Formats: sequence, C-alpha cells, structure tokens
Amino acid sequence: MNAVFFAAPRPYRRAPCPILCGLLVLVSIGASSAIAQTGAALEQQLDSIAGAGVRENRAVGIVAAVVKGNDTLLLKAYGKAVVESDSAATVDTVFQLNSDTKQFTAAAILQLRDQGKLTLDDDITKWLPDFETRGNKVTLRHLLNHTSGIAELGGMQELRAMRLMRNPTATRDDVYKVINRYPFMFPTGTLEIYSNTNFWLLGLIIEKASGMAYADYVEQKIFEPLGMTRSMYCTNAEKVARRASGYGMRSGRPILVPPIVYTGAQGSGGICTTAEDVITWLKALHGGKVLTPKSYAEMIKPATLNDGTRLRYSMGLIVGEDANGSRFIGHGGGGFGFSSVTRWYPEAKLAVVVLTNSEPDEMTAVTERLAAAVLPAPRPPRSFTGDAALLVGSYKGFSPGKDMVIDVTQTPQGIAFSFDGAVAVPLPWVETWTFRRGSELLTFRRSTTSGPATELRFDTGGDHFILKRQ
Repeated sequence: MNAVFFAAPRPYRRAPCPILCGLLVLVSIGASSAIAQTGAALEQQLDSIAGAGVRENRAVGIVAAVVKGNDTLLLKAYGKAVVESDSAATVDTVFQLNSDTKQFTAAAILQLRDQGKLTLDDDITKWLPDFETRGNKVTLRHLLNHTSGIAELGGMQELRAMRLMRNPTATRDDVYKVINRYPFMFPTGTLEIYSNTNFWLLGLIIEKASGMAYADYVEQKIFEPLGMTRSMYCTNAEKVARRASGYGMRSGRPILVPPIVYTGAQGSGGICTTAEDVITWLKALHGGKVLTPKSYAEMIKPATLNDGTRLRYSMGLIVGEDANGSRFIGHGGGGFGFSSVTRWYPEAKLAVVVLTNSEPDEMTAVTERLAAAVLPAPRPPRSFTGDAALLVGSYKGFSPGKDMVIDVTQTPQGIAFSFDGAVAVPLPWVETWTFRRGSELLTFRRSTTSGPATELRFDTGGDHFILKRQ
C-alpha cells in the first residue's frame, strides 16, 4: 500500500485581513495609473517587483517568469533554494506546486474522456462503487469544480490525528475509509467550497481509468510529450539536483519545514517543477497542444450551481479578473513551506509564474503587479453611486469550520467590508451591486425586484459562499 499526500487549500481561501485586503486594493489603485514600460525599463521594473520579497526578508527564495508571446521578459531567481547548504535559487530550481497540481489533474481527466475511457457525467460510484454519496448524485464534473459537497481532507480530525503528511505508513485505504465516514458539507451542486478531497478522488479515478499510477500518467502523458524535463511527481524528485527546501518565516528568519510524504494516488497536489517548465505548460495548454478544442473549451468554462449561478472556477482553474481588472486563467498553491501562482492572460498571450520556497501572503499580489507592468493600464477604480442603505448590514453564511460573517458599512471612502470582525476596508465598485477584493468578487442580491439586498455572494475563485442578511 502507498502512503498519501494532500495539498493545503490555499491560496484561494479567506485572505488575511486587513493587511492583505488593503494591499490588494492599493495594488489595484497604484497599477491603474501606471504606464506600461518597454525594453530595459520594463525588465528593471519586473526585476524590482519579483525580487522584493527576498530583498525585504519576507521570502527565502523566489523564481519568477514573465513571457509574452515568444518574448521572455523576465526569468530570474532570487534568494536561496536551501538555506542550510547556502545554495542559491536558480532558474532550474525545482519547487513544489501544491494545489497548482489540480490543473494537471483536470487535464488528465479530460484526456481520458477524449479517449473514451470515462465521461464527465459519470457517477462517482461507477469508479468508486462503495463511496457513500448519502443520497447525492455526484459526478466527475462536480469533483472538478468543487461543487460536490464532499468534506475537505484538511478538516477531518481523524486524518489530522494520523499526521498523514509525515506518516509513511498511512495508506490511501486509511484515507478513503475516513472520507467515506464524513457527512457532506452541503447538498451537491448548491455551493462551491474548495475541497482537496475532490481532486484526491479524481487521482484515484485517473488510476482506475488509465491503468497507470497517477505519477506515471502525468509524467508520461503530459510532461514527456511537452518536453517538461524538470517536472515530475514529487515522489520522484528526491534525487533531483537543485530541489528547493521549504521554509516558514518567523520574525524574518527562515524555519525549515520537514519534507512531506509524497507517495500514493494523488491529484490535489504533489507535482514538482520549475518556473520555466510551468511556462511551457501554460503555453501548451492554452495553445491547443494538450487537449482537443472541445475539451479545452470545457476546461475553462466556469461552472454553474444548481440555481444557475455562474462561478469563476472551471475545472482545476480559476477564470476571472485580477485586482487590476485584467482577465486571467490560473490557479495557485500554498502550504508546507512553498507557494505558487500561475497565470495566463489570454488576450495578451501573457504567462506569469511565481514560485517560492516560503509562504508569504503577497505572492498573488506580486503576480498581478508583474502582469500590470506589461498589460495596458487598466480602468481606474470607481466609487459606488447607488443607494448604500440597500446594502449596509450584517451577512452570515456557511463556511467550513465556522460560519462566515461579513459586515457592510458606509464610510466617506465608500462601501466598506469587515470579514469575521476584522477592520472594515472600503472596496472598489465593479458594477451594479458587485465589489472587488483583489481578484475576489462580492455581489449583493435581493429576493424581490425592489428593496434591500437579502444575500451577499462572496466568490473567491475557489469558493462561492452565500451569506444571508441577518
């Protein structure tokens, strides 16, 4: 039996407030007045943005890549790959992708669909006959877009007690039995709540449908055909030269995070790679070299809930606008001493990748600043011109662990939002009753054609929370 690994559900969850929320707003406002640089000036600007985390002692090592079309605008390493041996990070340094792995898992499922080995509307019990659906009809499509309702691995007390990520004797059967005992978080298709369990189960299904181990499949069917020679499942990266160690930061000092057990069927995390190989992947995926046109279109088409609500998560990818209003397709990953953000800006054919062997909260904002330096200046932020009294109030709704509360107030600076009691932060208005927090959207709705808002929809990309007015 094999041991197991799962990825932390980051970074598309609640952002730390008020620090990061304020940072994202400032990034948006600051970028809106910027004029895109060119040539040496642009390279210097990108270099300054990408290396700031290391220079200011918030990150141990960073590798950043910015490629527009066939032009590499930045490919540079900063800081250390391994502190203990004083090994510098290089552009060939291998990092853990964590949840960025999910886009590869989704692509594998779609490849198998194109081969006639499965369908997206297959019931999960076709592949896992003893899975307890508790009266829900769960399809592979629900797993791919986090609408299944199946509980999150990281929140299962039994699995935490087993210390799975440090336990080489724990088996996938151990995990499966625990998952099967847990109640669903919500009825299938009624919410979107990010759950690594969905992609862990997809990893099992890939193995059953393909007849190959998950690691072998992604290496032989994705990495090798694309020439991604520095990419592998992390189980196979132990002997790879120039592999980064993961760190946490405490008072500006790096603290080594012990390596994780990586063996086992796994689709939620566990790929190791370089920034340059991720660029190769992004250009191939979005350039028609990985999937058929039909499957690619499905992969990037945002999912919908049972009530018709359009989400921003598709299949292993988020499709939305960043803090500067620029449309992107991407994902991110974090935990265990590593963080990654991968973005494709389709209109500009711009790929931006930031990998780090630490976990600074700012990596999404850094990625968006890199993109903003290249893209045309975005539209300036606008102030809400509607009736604030219709929106002001307290909203509460389900969130794993404990209910989420968002308090909405009117301030001289605009409509302000307080998340779970944190300091209220004014957020830019997008349109109608929609506001933006970084790349996240908050949209008010009402149950009648007039009167105050009755609910607040909070779409982080990885989650879609529905909060009711109290």
